[in-house]
Amino acid sequence: MGAAVAATIPGIHHVTCITGDVQKCVDFYVGVLGLRFVKKSINQDLPDTYHIYFGDYLGTPGTAMTFFGWPTWPKQRAGSGQITTVSFQVPPGSLGFWSNRLKELRVDHRMVTTFETDALMLRDADGIELALVAQASDDRWKPWPDGPVDEEHAIRGFHSVTMTLAEMAATFNLLTTAMGFRVATQEGKTTRFETGQGGPHSVLDVIEAPEGPEGEESIGTVHHVAWRTPDPDAQVAWRDTLLTAGRNVTPVIDRWYFKSIYFREPGGVLFEIATDGPGFTVDESPEELGTGLSLPPWFQVRRDRLDEILPPIVVPTTATTGAH
Repeated sequence: MGAAVAATIPGIHHVTCITGDVQKCVDFYVGVLGLRFVKKSINQDLPDTYHIYFGDYLGTPGTAMTFFGWPTWPKQRAGSGQITTVSFQVPPGSLGFWSNRLKELRVDHRMVTTFETDALMLRDADGIELALVAQASDDRWKPWPDGPVDEEHAIRGFHSVTMTLAEMAATFNLLTTAMGFRVATQEGKTTRFETGQGGPHSVLDVIEAPEGPEGEESIGTVHHVAWRTPDPDAQVAWRDTLLTAGRNVTPVIDRWYFKSIYFREPGGVLFEIATDGPGFTVDESPEELGTGLSLPPWFQVRRDRLDEILPPIVVPTTATTGAH
């Protein structure tokens, strides 16, 4: 376990959700939130469907919001055993800008204060609950100069994710012993955990809600959250640690842009631990990210067929109205 503890999880790597309409999804995350469309690829387990990625200029680990395009999945059934809110960091003082922007684009939103920090709550085109939290750290974020949102107000990547669980004790134990998270604070039914150096992008909020509905994999839900690990060696150490902790962990899977292992935490949420590299520029230059259909080498033989069956995606160049 020593090797894994030495390589503490620094924070969130990416968050992957399910959309029923890839075009509306792109319109929202690029046209409304101002993220860059950094990769158009396929779900490697269901290769006739899209896997699309949004992030900062390079899709830096900690900024990538990604979606499986599964239009035939059931409609939104959010609840316990799921990530129920995805929070992005924005600079303090930018919430006025964001409120005006969302109002102009007819996106419903409301101001809240959680853990003494102001945030805007809203929902994306599929109904996923999002927050823009006025607490930002710029140390790893790469601005997108051509984006529709000025750099001074732009989303800096993830702030946190919120899990809703029916029962928290076993999850608490896994997080604080095997995974190296620590309790930062508590507010009502929500316990805030941090990992790595703490602060934005290292935050996990857990709500205990035994009376709530149970979530199901469906459109408008979060499929999994991926946590960062620096390299394949640290990832293997994590796999050993998690197996020792009694988790059922997949073998290492090569996702081309990073290597991944997957497991469910005791409350039912699917966790991934993903390597920081090689990143999204492994097959496209920084300037060209997201412009073509990117396929891992082992899927290149299917390119012609995929080009025929996957619907075209138009990436907005200016703010879109009526995105929600």
